[in-house]
Amino acid sequence: MIYAIAVFAPLVGSLIAGLFGKAIGDRAAQAVTITCMVLAAICGVSAFAQLVYGGAETGSVLLGTWIDVDRFHLSWALRYDTLSAMMVAMVTTIATLIHIYSVGYMSHDSSIWRFFSYLSLFSFAMLMLVTADNLIQLFFGWEGVGLASYLLIGFWYDRASACNAAMKAFIVNRIGDLGFALGIALLFWTVGSVEFTDIFAAVGEHQGEVYGLFGASFPVLDVIGVLLFIGAMGKSAQLGLHVWLPDAMEGPTPVSALIHAATMVTAGVFLMARMSPLLELAPSALAFVGFMGASTAIFAATIGCVQNDIKRIIAYSTCSQLGYMFIAAGAGAYQASVFHLFTHAFFKALLFLGAGSVIHAMSDEQDIRRMGGIWKKIPITYTIFWIGSLALAGVFPFAGYYSKDAILEATFASGGFVGIYGYVCGISAAFLTAFYSWRLIILTFHGKPRADHHTMEHVHESPLVMTGPLMLLAVGAVCTGFVFHEQFIGEGWHMFWRASIVNGPANHVLQEMEDLPQIVSLLPSIVGILGIATAYVLYVLKPDIPGALAARFGGLYRFLLNKWYFDELYAFLFVGPYRVLARELWQVGDVTIIDGIPNGLASMTTDGSARVARIQNGSLAFYAFSMLIGLVVLAALFLLVR
Repeated sequence: MIYAIAVFAPLVGSLIAGLFGKAIGDRAAQAVTITCMVLAAICGVSAFAQLVYGGAETGSVLLGTWIDVDRFHLSWALRYDTLSAMMVAMVTTIATLIHIYSVGYMSHDSSIWRFFSYLSLFSFAMLMLVTADNLIQLFFGWEGVGLASYLLIGFWYDRASACNAAMKAFIVNRIGDLGFALGIALLFWTVGSVEFTDIFAAVGEHQGEVYGLFGASFPVLDVIGVLLFIGAMGKSAQLGLHVWLPDAMEGPTPVSALIHAATMVTAGVFLMARMSPLLELAPSALAFVGFMGASTAIFAATIGCVQNDIKRIIAYSTCSQLGYMFIAAGAGAYQASVFHLFTHAFFKALLFLGAGSVIHAMSDEQDIRRMGGIWKKIPITYTIFWIGSLALAGVFPFAGYYSKDAILEATFASGGFVGIYGYVCGISAAFLTAFYSWRLIILTFHGKPRADHHTMEHVHESPLVMTGPLMLLAVGAVCTGFVFHEQFIGEGWHMFWRASIVNGPANHVLQEMEDLPQIVSLLPSIVGILGIATAYVLYVLKPDIPGALAARFGGLYRFLLNKWYFDELYAFLFVGPYRVLARELWQVGDVTIIDGIPNGLASMTTDGSARVARIQNGSLAFYAFSMLIGLVVLAALFLLVR
């Protein structure tokens, strides 16, 4: 019962705020959505604790029949196992803190009730996704978070940039969702079911089967695994389908925190963990997952080093950290992948909401080049930024140290080209992560003030309704690593996960990562410290060097500043030709052909009628002449026929 309350309470809050928000007012809408989220968090954490510590049995909560067509029967049920219960507890907890924070951040907005309704709807869609008992139900939640993200990214719809960003996120995700839908269809075609229990029981029987396509043969499970991962690439912003993520910063900052920390972008990682019994039998698909994750981690980290918008820096950090999670999944260390998902949710929400606190203090300024010298004026925000950045950089004993190091160790232990490639990219990204995190801290909080005098006079700490959630998230950023390390990836992981995540008989990566050379475990911390030191040298001791390097390597700097020109490349390859095609289809296909034919016939009829009408002019001589001409024509036809 409490599990169902945890899932559906946010929906109740969303509906009340959305349908009656104008009538009951902003304060009441905030109160009802936050109350429902607090209830959901209490129930979600309780359900997780009962399962992990109270000895509750795994299973599902049946809600009713959903689809019953011929021989296709599908129930609506909430899956109750460690993976789902952990996600429910995490999502409800962080979403609740973001709701509370939003009371202060959105206090001057004109559509508060609408914002809180959308925020709760987003939370509900993510909860439906992670508790799905079959792929169709999961796809429902999958599309739900896509819809909610569209509404929230474009929340300020009077801004063209927000509308464009929302549309971009929606379209790019549709590309990934097409792959996901094809994967579901092929999986149903192969095993005859979309229920997880049936799929996992039958998938081993199809390991040797192949699909024939264009004269070549492809392993069935590898094809399905790749298609499912393409769906994950869209939601989790992996290289190629990542372009929507930075633009999503056009939404209010609490939206950024919710998207990047607890919902949406973690959906792809969750999908990989949920489908681990299938992926264990699809080695090529796993290799592809690991390769794309490694490429994304280093790609996004390079871009984060040169960005100047405080939210975009953290956004590219999210993209890079998601790459880490897929590196682990590709190495078969799904537990480490989910562990980093869990810890990352706390410190990334902390950083985004901390960025919101900075923006609030700086009168909506987001460019770090126009900040500086404010750390004494906002000490709480400054402190939590340090905590979040230390966790992100993987510094002991913060949460990121345990989960990120586990990923790199597992990747190295997995071996092979993809394993070594993933480890090298991961280590390189760890250095860059520490560098851009402290570049952000130094330019934002230290040095001489670069904002105008009026802005600096009004710099102030955020109210308790905003700093309170920050302090609670800071506790998670510090503690979740060492508290849950042993359960998630330690010797007791079998008992903790209870088959909600499966490692095949040949997958011993979690055991092998314990026997690695010491340098493999120490290297992430070493490069992290070097990254922090490099940022200190470049932006404190020798602040002239960054500008000189940007001038000396102008081409590389512009390449990174313009995000590897992915947007420009897509505009050239897809957007431009599509617009030309659409214009031609509109002008030629629609206006000339579709509208032109009936409009032309109508014009012919009108013109013919007008000409016939002119004949009726009342002249007897003209009528007699017309009759004579008619007789001549009839006689001529008669003679010709004979």
